Amino acid sequence: MKFAHMSDVHIGGWKEPKLRELNLMSFKKAIDICINENVAFLLISGDLFNTALPQIEYIKEVSHDLSRLKEHDINVYVIPGSHDFSPSGKTMIDVLDKAGLMENVFKLENGKLSFTIDKTNAKITGIIGQRTGLEREHYKKLDKESLENEKGFKIFMFHTLISELKPDFLEKVDGEGLDSLPKGFDYYAGGHPHFVFNEKIEDYGIITYPGALFPNNFMELERFHHGGFFIVDVNNEVNVKHVPVKFYDVINLNINVDNKTSNEANDIILDELNINVNNKIVTLRIHGVLSNGKLSDIDWKGINNKLIEAYIVLKNTSKLTTKDYEELKIEGGDIEDIENKVIKENLGKIKIINEEVIIHNVLNSLNIEKGEGERNSDFEERIVNNFVKVFNLGEIWK
Repeated sequence: MKFAHMSDVHIGGWKEPKLRELNLMSFKKAIDICINENVAFLLISGDLFNTALPQIEYIKEVSHDLSRLKEHDINVYVIPGSHDFSPSGKTMIDVLDKAGLMENVFKLENGKLSFTIDKTNAKITGIIGQRTGLEREHYKKLDKESLENEKGFKIFMFHTLISELKPDFLEKVDGEGLDSLPKGFDYYAGGHPHFVFNEKIEDYGIITYPGALFPNNFMELERFHHGGFFIVDVNNEVNVKHVPVKFYDVINLNINVDNKTSNEANDIILDELNINVNNKIVTLRIHGVLSNGKLSDIDWKGINNKLIEAYIVLKNTSKLTTKDYEELKIEGGDIEDIENKVIKENLGKIKIINEEVIIHNVLNSLNIEKGEGERNSDFEERIVNNFVKVFNLGEIWK
């Protein structure tokens, strides 16, 4: 038996059109590999899309690729992730499930998960991911004994960071304990944290994170350069192979101009750019406090001309400033991490029950996108209804 495992595709996540296209191309290439490898099924451990209600163009493309898998008798099993899932509970995953293009294996009733059985007799189940770790309530109520007593080849899908397994760069990010997972499964198909991990854990089984299929932000392009997924071959043993998905080389430029004048900084930057960037992705991070001069004195046009042959250039000058003006900044991270830090620093200023949960639900409600073809009045009504649910106003809001 052979199957594939990917997570955190985040289709539609990039603002830059070229990177948005690369993200979609990565999914298409991964589907091609699955077909060529003749896998029996594909697992997607959350965040197929970057939002619960993605734009119609992404739905069309993904539906087409999922239908290609169906034509080759490759089943797709999925759990919604923290980006797929909305406070209202609506998700495009349900639409694709209803259309027969994938199956959501999160089937929970009274704390008991049921198994989905593949044609290979593999038994698959799992728990969804939700923003700010709200899925922990499912783990608390989970009947693990019934899952552990089930016989056969078992796969558990999850979209949660396991604290004992996190790398150093995620040290300050909250996670769930390893004991949240049921024991005795053959394969644990993880998602949510964007790093590659594959290890057999005593009393559990092989626990994996395939990482993002395509880097999801500036720092991930710096750290990982490209994404990938797992192909898992089960014979007498479970063999896991990471398959990279790559289109362009990435060049990381990290230039320190601390305590330099604006003219000195300009010379240093231009000198660092005397390299071949043809058809490459370039991340340019410039940082430091200039001792004299203004940021506008730097020849930004000349810098752009040096990089004109690159496929795309991403610049980060958030930590470049002058002694006359040093801006208050929050440590880097994705938007969700920054939101979490700001909320935690200000908890207690609003005297309401379940303050943190309500704040996150309000932010999630404000993050809803207008659907393709959706009338403004319907969109506004959907937002209002979400707020009614968040603040439990159903009895008085008629």
